[in-house]
Amino acid sequence: MSLYTKKLISLRDWHRVLHIYAKEFSTSKAMAKSKYEYVRTFEFEDRCLQNCWIVVRLDGRSFHRFTSSHKFEKPNDKRALELMNRSAAAVMEEFRDVSLAYGQSDEYSFILRKNTDLYNRRQSKIMSAINSIFSASYVYYWNTFFEDKKLLYPPSFDARIVLYPTDQNLRDYLSWRQADTHINNLYNTAFWGLISMKGLSNNEAEKVLSGTVSSEKNEILFKECGTNYNNELPIYRKGTVLVRKLVNLPPSKSKKHVICPLHVDIIGDSFWEEYNEILNLKDLILNKDFKPDDIFYLVKRS
Repeated sequence: MSLYTKKLISLRDWHRVLHIYAKEFSTSKAMAKSKYEYVRTFEFEDRCLQNCWIVVRLDGRSFHRFTSSHKFEKPNDKRALELMNRSAAAVMEEFRDVSLAYGQSDEYSFILRKNTDLYNRRQSKIMSAINSIFSASYVYYWNTFFEDKKLLYPPSFDARIVLYPTDQNLRDYLSWRQADTHINNLYNTAFWGLISMKGLSNNEAEKVLSGTVSSEKNEILFKECGTNYNNELPIYRKGTVLVRKLVNLPPSKSKKHVICPLHVDIIGDSFWEEYNEILNLKDLILNKDFKPDDIFYLVKRS
């Protein structure tokens, strides 16, 4: 047999192998489809509108019962708030497109960049992913903040997504949440102050505070409970805003991406001027004023 004949036979065998593989591939591809696949047509497109800020807000579900069962301190339990902050930071560690987050009491709002393409902007995917990571982190970090308390049952949170088309809309939303923080905390501080300091019952405290405005609640706190509301911790009065920073961390002095909890006013302009990269969708620049002894969460994926 000549060399040419051997090559021809070899080439013919190779084509036969390719034909067999192509046939098997075609058959397996056809088998992947079934008569049940029509159920996918019931799914609907739920992409968030382009060029809008995406806000995911989580709220504790039946948290009045949860806080009572776990005997949280009244009117505020600092450890519980710090646990919320740590859980929110875990969300920001996972999703870099969450540019900032704001939390108070049993709620947290996560702000995704208006140009994000996370999960192709699918509302259900974004909302469920953020909620599951936050809820799982709350359970995971429980013992870090409550070493002396056993978690009796897992907490749960409901979630919603709201779209805001303009920067001012977003700022107004966050201003609304911080104003709500102040209103609720002032009432709760006065309410529990009257109960603990004056020995009033729940109903009696409610009657004293019924119909009062902020200035009157401040006066009741000062005169009846000896409390100056302005001296309350900022985390109680202003809530917590989580921001991203690029910093130098000793001893290596290498650049690190961190998440910092701040308890500052976000209604005025100063915060937005200092962190102008949030609304301008800019990359982080090195923060030279960062102090290593400040509280922060290190993003391991930086």
